[in-house]
Order: sequence, then C-alpha cells, then structure tokens
Amino acid sequence: MTPAVIQDLAWISYLHEVKAPDADWFDLAVVHHTDCGRGLDDAALRKGFADRGLDDAALADLAVFDPTKTVPQDVETLVNSSQISGKINVSGYEYDVTTGLLRTLVPPRSRDDG
Repeated sequence: MTPAVIQDLAWISYLHEVKAPDADWFDLAVVHHTDCGRGLDDAALRKGFADRGLDDAALADLAVFDPTKTVPQDVETLVNSSQISGKINVSGYEYDVTTGLLRTLVPPRSRDDG
C-alpha cells in the first residue's frame, strides 16, 4: 500500500462526502496475485528497470511474496486510515494465477462498523 493510493482514496471519499452525501458508499477490494514478487528474482529484469533511472530497490518494498500476509495488512491500513472515509467497506482477496480462482482472505468491513 503506497501513500499515493491512500491519497487518491482520500480524494475520492472526500468528493463522495461533499458531492453525493446521500448516495450509497462503494466497496473497495484489495487483490494481490500469487505471482507478484517473481520478477524481483530476475536480476536482468531489475537491472533493466534500474537502467531507466528507476529505483529497483523500491520495487522490493512493493513486492507481494505471500498474499495471505500482505492482503490483510493492506486492508488494515485502509480501514484504519483517518484520511479515508470510515464508511468504505474494504475486503481482501488472493488471485491464484495458476488456477484463476479468487479466494476471500478478509471479508468486507469498514472502520465505522468496527
């Protein structure tokens, strides 16, 4: 979860509160896939990224090696962010790229619901 994502969601939820306060709130799904960190194992791929002037070390911070750990962490971050409306339901899923199945890891919940 990056600060940019939280800022975007903060803006969207603010617009909802101001422009459409009586409308239903939306649900937010966090989805990580089972193959997310694989590219970081490829030295040539990382070097090519760095050769473009980008920070390949920063990619390591965003890699998802175990969605069963990172999805609940990201859901918790979003639910507890004071910048984002507490009315947004956040849920978490793992997408298995081999089977094509989507598995629920965190059922929908919001900060306002406790």
